[in-house]
Amino acid sequence: MRDNDHTYFANWNCRYFPCHKGGNAEDFNCMFCYCPLYSLGRSCGGKFTYTQSGVKDCSNCLLPHSPDGYAYITKKLS
Repeated sequence: MRDNDHTYFANWNCRYFPCHKGGNAEDFNCMFCYCPLYSLGRSCGGKFTYTQSGVKDCSNCLLPHSPDGYAYITKKLS
């Protein structure tokens, strides 16, 4: 488990923690509970699919919850 700092936060008390299947609870980052890259569509860089109705499905993406997720997101948005 990592120490919480300005780039990492683990919400161990969240009833959904960890919210994505395959996420490692020991280093799961909750800093971006909702991914700010969602609105970038196909250019977000994460592992996503689109449903038949055209909705972006990020349930298989661990990018914002990875140890380096904060750095990736802030670089992508700058």
